[in-house]
Amino acid sequence: MSQIIEVQLPDIGDFHDVEVIEILVGPGDSVQVEDSLLTLESDKATMEIPSPYAGVVKELKVTIGDKINQGDPILTLESGEAAGQGDAEAAEAAETPTESQAEAPAAPQAEPEPQAPAGEPQVLPVTIPDIGDFKDVEVVEVLVADGDRVEKEDSLLTLETDKATMEIPSPHAGVVRDMRIQVGDRVNQGDPVCEIETEAQAPAPAEPAAEAEAKAAPAAPAPAQERLPGEKPSRKRPVIAKPSDAPKGKAHASPAVRRFARELGVDLYHVPGTGPKGRITKEDVQDFVKRTLAEGAPQVAAGGPLQLPRPPEVDFSQFGEIEERELGRIKKISGKHLHNAWLGIPHVTQFDEADITELEAFRKGLKAQAEKAGVRLTFMPFLMKALAAAMREYPQFNASLSPDGEKLILKKYLNIGIAVDTPNGLMVPVVRDVDKKGVFDLARDLMDVSTRAREGKLAPGDMQGGCISISSLGGIGGTQFTPIVNAPEVAILGVSRAEMKPKWNGSEFEPRLMMPFSLSYDHRVIDGAEGVRFTSYLSQLLGDIRRLVL
Repeated sequence: MSQIIEVQLPDIGDFHDVEVIEILVGPGDSVQVEDSLLTLESDKATMEIPSPYAGVVKELKVTIGDKINQGDPILTLESGEAAGQGDAEAAEAAETPTESQAEAPAAPQAEPEPQAPAGEPQVLPVTIPDIGDFKDVEVVEVLVADGDRVEKEDSLLTLETDKATMEIPSPHAGVVRDMRIQVGDRVNQGDPVCEIETEAQAPAPAEPAAEAEAKAAPAAPAPAQERLPGEKPSRKRPVIAKPSDAPKGKAHASPAVRRFARELGVDLYHVPGTGPKGRITKEDVQDFVKRTLAEGAPQVAAGGPLQLPRPPEVDFSQFGEIEERELGRIKKISGKHLHNAWLGIPHVTQFDEADITELEAFRKGLKAQAEKAGVRLTFMPFLMKALAAAMREYPQFNASLSPDGEKLILKKYLNIGIAVDTPNGLMVPVVRDVDKKGVFDLARDLMDVSTRAREGKLAPGDMQGGCISISSLGGIGGTQFTPIVNAPEVAILGVSRAEMKPKWNGSEFEPRLMMPFSLSYDHRVIDGAEGVRFTSYLSQLLGDIRRLVL
């Protein structure tokens, strides 16, 4: 038998008239015990209110912007429990705090400020105050550093649990010394935070106001820390890429949104909030990530709002003899481009293999004719022709995304970039109009661009305008690899060394020359099914080159 239960705001400590900033459920929603119903925010804490019962929401009693207190009705639930059992539990709940009530954070209580002897500064320890029943609470922000001046009640740290975010205020005014807490630490009541060096206090007898203020004024700090009398000290913020990225104020977000942002590596100070009073929602974080990626990945690599952890600085000389060697100019340029492409493109790599037994026999049969034409006919021109035919069949592979990521630009020309290993590093010259040339012409173009690449004579235009790239390691070795898409292209083909394998022909095993290859592609443009169709079609073309004339 179901019953209607009124859910009231549980004990939330010493907070009064706390504002409702998010309503996480609506009429008709099913909730389980401990599912969050509301998000409240005070000056010092953000907290989510869990449901003490399971059931279906019938009616909301609050709206965003309301200010509520312990015992105020939140909503009504239709519970599936038996009426008698529900009444008994309700009576018990009236006398015993629920688990969710015990979890609600009390306001962090500032420590009583000891009175320093007149005229003497004092160094006072600061510890984690009473934060309720929470244990091993994670530090998500450290808002001050050694040398910072703080006033009483200025926030020092931000802590976060599954249900609440709370700031720890300073119990004293003075200068921060010996900060012992770092982001990621887990703390409990009584753990040391830092020390506060208080300022010298004037004797109690009345003095002229101007003279008293002069005695109470602190020693002049370094120029970078100067501030007007009574001005609040600025909090430390995460490192920003440029002045225009500087935050306008505190980032307001629920614990779930903060956790979601940290998982994506997003600094919430840079995310504009669209919720009530500038509240940051999960959708705001997602939109910010999309915009940042659409603007280009260099901002990511440079340590902007989307920040990746930097590698640790290690003094390798302590382990033995070392030698430092400058990276070549080409490797620096290509390395930055590949890094940005890897971070900015959601890669998928499809692996396949092709039976090139007949194709290789055909190529060898053309050796004499190729010599008369003055070219060295390798496997690459045949691969380029097959790849061009596959791109005509699947035009989404011969495309690029528009800068805003909203449109697909289909190309009517077909140019292929060929990765060339040079003494100075990897270079990718482009062979143009592959679909309009024969294998001898392509062999001649390959000889030309490869020679100029190794001699360092390529012009910038020789490496622009590619539609897709080929990276072949077959002449070196290996079985499979995952090439990085050469943006703004949407796919790259990686070719490995062919080898003889036994293949079943229906009646017996026979030796066949099998060439493994891999296709990496931009998953924003090409889905998995399209990738498999493309590699399967390319494998068929390489297995029977006569298909190219169909």
